[in-house]
Amino acid sequence: MRNPRISIRPAPCRHADLRGIGVTRIAVMGAGLIGKRHAMHVAASPDADLACVIDPSPVGQAVAAELGAPWMRSLDDALAAGRPDGVIVATPNPLHMRNGLDCIAAGIPALIEKPLCDNVADAERLVAAADVAGVALLTGHHRRHNLLMQQAKRIIDDGAIGTPIVANAMFWLFKPDDYFDVAWRREKGAGPVYLNLIHDVDNLRYLLGDVTAVTARESNAVRGNAVEDMSVILLEFASGLLATASVCDATVASWSWEMTSGENPAYPQTDQDCYLIGGTHGSLALPSLTIRTARGERGWHSPFDIRKVDVPGDDPLARQVGQFARVIQGAEAPLVSGREGLETLRVIDAVKQSAATGVRITL
Repeated sequence: MRNPRISIRPAPCRHADLRGIGVTRIAVMGAGLIGKRHAMHVAASPDADLACVIDPSPVGQAVAAELGAPWMRSLDDALAAGRPDGVIVATPNPLHMRNGLDCIAAGIPALIEKPLCDNVADAERLVAAADVAGVALLTGHHRRHNLLMQQAKRIIDDGAIGTPIVANAMFWLFKPDDYFDVAWRREKGAGPVYLNLIHDVDNLRYLLGDVTAVTARESNAVRGNAVEDMSVILLEFASGLLATASVCDATVASWSWEMTSGENPAYPQTDQDCYLIGGTHGSLALPSLTIRTARGERGWHSPFDIRKVDVPGDDPLARQVGQFARVIQGAEAPLVSGREGLETLRVIDAVKQSAATGVRITL
């Protein structure tokens, strides 16, 4: 049969079971698009209670009311009302360092939505502060919690496609005009490289290893905002693998993790792939988890053996909340630490440097 879809056992879950340990009280700071989603997942989690929503705006008050949680204007107010066990920080990027340092100063584990900070220096300061204080610091690269990604890593690590040597990742979609009605989304540091492609770069790092050099170009020719509309990047990996990545939030297209994975129900799901990884003995397409190998001798005349791997559907944001609760309880180490978030941010910073200067940047 051609294109059989087969089931193989899911990647081993790296999460311990929290049952019997107790429910963890997690506050969510910031009630924007992603903050509200975090709050909804915490409220629905069997492993956590939504301690409060921290946001001084009427939007924050409305989200708290909708979820039946206390509304707090600041972390200080939340501490005074009843100390949470952990905080998910989902405020605008420029506030991440200050909000993260406040959590660390209070001795409260923090999960900072990506990017960890809006610049490398602030991220280094945040990671160092957490290390000195001995406070758990996590980065919200939630796709590493996706069973699709964990199975893809298992496929690669098990050698199913041989040695990975080339890859391509795409983030192409159209952000509606009213998305930019929020002023900070038009300013530097809030473009699709920082907000969106950073996820894809983190996925590539998770699957393929460390990035050693970057060459990039970007343009804001469509909207003319301070942020880029598009960027094209060449990534060089320590293994010798080369990858291309492109991001554009001004095109009507379906080649993005958002449009292909079914991870977020807000996006229409397509049957396309947005990541292609080529190895010496086969290739892997994501998120369909399609493996192509040669039938017999490798060569361009050989037909393909094609198989697709099934994994259970499970919301990675919900899995991230559960893992954060286990980290708070001391049951396991972070799947995506603050330091991992910092290393991914270094790559994104190199992308921006290369785009600004036109030169290749080594890490």
